[in-house]
Amino acid sequence: MPESLLRGMAESDLEMVLSWRNHPDVRRYMYTTHEIALKEHRAWFKSVGENPDVDLLIYEEEGLPKGFVNLSRTRSRPVADWGFYVAPGSEKGVGRRLGNSALSFAFNALSLHKVCGQALDFNDRSVRFHLSLGFRQEGRLRDQHYDGKEYRDVVCFGLLGNEWEALVSESVL
Repeated sequence: MPESLLRGMAESDLEMVLSWRNHPDVRRYMYTTHEIALKEHRAWFKSVGENPDVDLLIYEEEGLPKGFVNLSRTRSRPVADWGFYVAPGSEKGVGRRLGNSALSFAFNALSLHKVCGQALDFNDRSVRFHLSLGFRQEGRLRDQHYDGKEYRDVVCFGLLGNEWEALVSESVL
């Protein structure tokens, strides 16, 4: 298994992360699907980067950036919402390794009680991914998101720290 690392996102990562976020294979599964300009991206980074309850992270393998993770504890300090994506064109398995690294960080380094995730209903890959990492589907928000053409359901997931620890100790992941 490649040596991996999660590190804080730096301003020097902005253009790289923006290129990943704007890639059609990533953008189509986001709540906002327009192509984001660098000025908008910089403003987002400045506003979010100053919030101590938000962790913007770069996932690396063998020193090469492979993905992005956002852990946001803005509603409740021991509970985070997460978002993530791998660099387009990454080899098979990077997403799982990113997910495991991010969840280990969330539950071990941040001592979170729970991590929550969401996926648009047509994003079958993300739904399967959450379930494969041990998340439970906690709900479905019907017609929650309008993408400019149609309403979409949002599938909600949750993973408790003790559930994560049980999976790790069973070496299921």
